[in-house]
Amino acid sequence: MSTPLLVQALAALSAPALAGATVLGVRARRERAGAAADRERLTGRIAELEERCAELERTASCDPLTGVWNYRHLQLTLDREIERARRAEHTDQAEGPRPLAVLLLEIAGFDAVLAEHGRARGNAILRDLAQRLAMEIRRADTLGRYSGEEFLVVLPDTGAEGAAQVAERLVWSVRRHLLLDWSSGTRAPRPAGGNGLTAAVGVAVLPEDGTHAAVLLRSADGALAAARAAGGDCWRLAPGPGRPAGPREQPPSAPERAPTPERDRSEKPGSLSACTGGDPLAQPVASHTPATVAVPRDVLS
Repeated sequence: MSTPLLVQALAALSAPALAGATVLGVRARRERAGAAADRERLTGRIAELEERCAELERTASCDPLTGVWNYRHLQLTLDREIERARRAEHTDQAEGPRPLAVLLLEIAGFDAVLAEHGRARGNAILRDLAQRLAMEIRRADTLGRYSGEEFLVVLPDTGAEGAAQVAERLVWSVRRHLLLDWSSGTRAPRPAGGNGLTAAVGVAVLPEDGTHAAVLLRSADGALAAARAAGGDCWRLAPGPGRPAGPREQPPSAPERAPTPERDRSEKPGSLSACTGGDPLAQPVASHTPATVAVPRDVLS
């Protein structure tokens, strides 16, 4: 066969192969583009699911009324912090469990608020006050609603002295906090005798008052009962070895004074509720730097 005929024959045979290769190339490019689109779509879906999961986790851990941590989250946090404190006992650097304090706070006088403002506005006042209390603790601490008008505060790496300082500050904040005002005119000044609300606080410390959550909470509840029996507007330490149960502060009838700054509490990143917001009308906290929180805009009416 002559060379021209051979070339023509090879060209005739290679044309289908070239066309097939072209088709395969186009198909491969389309498949790669489709795979990239699928990856992008799946990435977006995963991000959406992660966001929803975080939202569900936040909702499951937050009290819907006050916006602070709920009872379930408090129990999990307390168990985790107790285990963490007890693990330090077995390290070479520690001679015993790391200190851990719990504060059980009960607000009194709220029945009068409900009678004056009604349930809806009373709930908004309770939310506002709970958020204010959350701004009075470190980021490493955890404040949540225990039940009704009771709140529990978990204070890692905090002994009896630091817990007493926090309890004094919380009692002072409840008494002096400027409650929400729905009047259209100028905001009313803070009453000279307080806002009608008082707090009683019971303090228990690990390991002096117990090394398990149930024992610590029972000790804190007993100290709260003692503070309540003393007339409220005060705090009490659970009686421990070589330690009195009474506070080292003036009685409620003493002149108003700002709480003393704490001296033995470390600054660590921590557990402020993601739901918690700050009250833009409340007085600033001078004793420490509060965590950055969002201001709520959905005040109940």
